[in-house]
Amino acid sequence: MANYYSDIPEIKFELENSPLMQRIVELKERDFADKDQYDEAPQDVADAMDSYDKVLDVVGDIVGNIVAPNAEAVDAEGPHCENGRVRYAEKTYENLDAMNKAGLNGMTMPRRYGGLNLPVTVYTAANEIVSAGDAGFENIWSLQDCIETLYCFGNEEQRQKYIPRVCKGETMSMDLTEPDAGSDLQSVMLKATYDEENQCWRLNGSKRFITNGDSDIHLVLARSEAGTRDGRGLSMFIYDKRDGGVDVRRIENKLGIHGSPTCELVYKNAKCELCGDRKLGLIKYVMSLMNGARLGIAAQSVGLSQAAYNEAIAYARDRRQFGKAIIEFPAVAEMISNIKARLDAGRALLYQTARYVDIYKALEDIARDRKLEPEERQELKKYSRLADAFTPLAKGMNSEYANQNGYDCIQVHGGSGFMLEYACQRIYRDARITSIYEGTTQLQTVAAIRYVTTGLYSQVIEEMEQQAVLPEYEGYLTRLKAMAQKFNACIAQVKEAQDNDLHDLCARHLYEMAGDIIMSHLLMQNAVKCPDLFAKSLQVYVNLAEAEVEKHSTWVSQMTVAQLDSYRQA
Repeated sequence: MANYYSDIPEIKFELENSPLMQRIVELKERDFADKDQYDEAPQDVADAMDSYDKVLDVVGDIVGNIVAPNAEAVDAEGPHCENGRVRYAEKTYENLDAMNKAGLNGMTMPRRYGGLNLPVTVYTAANEIVSAGDAGFENIWSLQDCIETLYCFGNEEQRQKYIPRVCKGETMSMDLTEPDAGSDLQSVMLKATYDEENQCWRLNGSKRFITNGDSDIHLVLARSEAGTRDGRGLSMFIYDKRDGGVDVRRIENKLGIHGSPTCELVYKNAKCELCGDRKLGLIKYVMSLMNGARLGIAAQSVGLSQAAYNEAIAYARDRRQFGKAIIEFPAVAEMISNIKARLDAGRALLYQTARYVDIYKALEDIARDRKLEPEERQELKKYSRLADAFTPLAKGMNSEYANQNGYDCIQVHGGSGFMLEYACQRIYRDARITSIYEGTTQLQTVAAIRYVTTGLYSQVIEEMEQQAVLPEYEGYLTRLKAMAQKFNACIAQVKEAQDNDLHDLCARHLYEMAGDIIMSHLLMQNAVKCPDLFAKSLQVYVNLAEAEVEKHSTWVSQMTVAQLDSYRQA
């Protein structure tokens, strides 16, 4: 029987071979304060790691034997809109039932609310595994992560009311975008007014492109301050489907992720609750919500890359042409090697980001109960900054890799890849959205570029260069140092020009250079620890990264302010 966790040893490696994991466990478990109150709570670090392994093994088993086998049927049927409500594809209910019976909801929530109290890193692994089976289903199941925002910013009454419901399997959505407000969330105009008679808030207006839009519990961004037009007039609200007042106008007819209903919603005097403080909906709460979502899309992208690799290598080993398996042809072998190298490098970046997120979020949680010690405050500051810098890299680079890997997977299949009978076409279609939703790659560049110009990425790379490597990896280290020199030279050139337009035009090139170099270092660290898993991917990926850095370096070095007009539309 297939298991999408135990069959992929690289995932377990990422969970077990980072020196940060012990600190993450200690922080998440609050020095194992729950061990005498909850039977399922771990006694020590080893017990916690064993628990994580068992949970992911259950996820892998369900995905391998239920979710993945159902994926084609779900993709073909898709959800339906019936009388203002969503009905999922029949096999989606089977998937949800399996996950609910296994207790795989509220994964990161504290045990006192019925959650599993798992670190973000473990939840990220679960997201990757589910996505490898069916990225559309992952969109429904993984939105349980929205409860993290309610946990962080809601009051205790709201936590007690909503978190246990999510832990028991109720679904969630984040209702942000509107017909006239996509990426520009400052333009959101869904109206929130206070009903004095009934002592509650009411929502009126519409939302569009809402993933899983007919969920049980919604987090809604709405304009609470009359007369405002910018982000300072927006607040976050909790809408409970049980209260009525929201209908699904239609389900979008999409290119991919067919199993996940993307809805247009109409709010008609819908009752809701304010989450947190007024006016902070976009400025504070959505930023937190989106960072979590972007890490989720990075995990989804890695899962799709894994699926592309699985399909490509299986087909190439089985398909014979001219008397031999096509994997024996260098052109095919190169494509598959490139898919695997991008997969391993992207996964290394994903889990490094998740570990940074884990440490700062755990410290923030502790700070709600007690004052942090000075060294803890420094630790929080350090990892919060690293998480903020790495999240747009992980999301942007992995989503682009998922698209490329899906493309190459079809190419390996040749003409068969263009036929709907093969899963590679679904993987390719599903991957396309990853570089668009939760912030396009261009917006990830905007989020990351300040860490290029302030030198944080260069500092991270320099620290990575100081790590000890085995003699056989010295050649890679030399090459990576040469890449870093080109990266820093490009940064200096752009900063010296002191031209905002030139800066913006070069940003994507600098962003990708940073990602290429950082992922090369992370993959090299993995190869040092486990050459059997990563040595081949390291060799292939450094070749790819070196070529990419050279390409970007040449482009930036030849770009001048005088050339900007060539890139402007008339």
